[in-house]
Amino acid sequence: MRIDVVTLFPEFLAAFFAHSIIGRAQAAGRVRFRTVNPRDFTTNKHGHIDDTPYGGGAGMLMQAEPVCAAVESVVPVRNEGTRIILLSPTGKPFSQEKAAELAGYEQLVLICGHYEGIDQRVEDLLVDEVISVGDYVLTGGELPAMVVADATVRLLPGVLGAEVSAWEDSFSGHLLEFPQYTKPAVVRGLAVPEVLLSGHHANIAAWRRAQSLRLTWERRPELLERAQLTPAERAQVEEWEAER
Repeated sequence: MRIDVVTLFPEFLAAFFAHSIIGRAQAAGRVRFRTVNPRDFTTNKHGHIDDTPYGGGAGMLMQAEPVCAAVESVVPVRNEGTRIILLSPTGKPFSQEKAAELAGYEQLVLICGHYEGIDQRVEDLLVDEVISVGDYVLTGGELPAMVVADATVRLLPGVLGAEVSAWEDSFSGHLLEFPQYTKPAVVRGLAVPEVLLSGHHANIAAWRRAQSLRLTWERRPELLERAQLTPAERAQVEEWEAER
């Protein structure tokens, strides 16, 4: 996969590209990252890329033409293997399912807004979809771009040490991940649950599933509406609700 990030601040992403799982994925040839700066495509003599919005209002908008030119420099020909995404609070919420969908593309282009946003014509002319990483406003789209890239790249074949790891993560089955423990067995008087020391794989799997169900019910109950639960698990949730 190739991921191109359209950003006014390419240096902001340099460390992200170079370290941890993302860095190893690049070194192994699983993914290629590149940044492209719209400032390189502006034609005005002062190098400005923003201007005041028509109709008035606070702040400045990124102009359409430099952003369009930047995108077209990395996507000279559109095809089904490429997905152009604008990061914006106005987009649809990002999810694990969306990450899995994006992992199926050959190229992602992530457009980072700044200032008060980007001229609407960029979206109208080039963008396939608009994605939001949460109901809040950030200074720019660089952090959301890193979130989308990270969640997507870790789902690519061969990126994680164990293929099952990505699918055991929170949200993969609409349930939060179960609690995890490592050595030592006792920390400040708190011991690891005995079942995890038993070596009985079926019992461990059942405990983890039950813990995921309970944690999801406590913290993100809305996820249970889409989770594939057994009749017994549905009954357990109803029992917890009744106790509440």
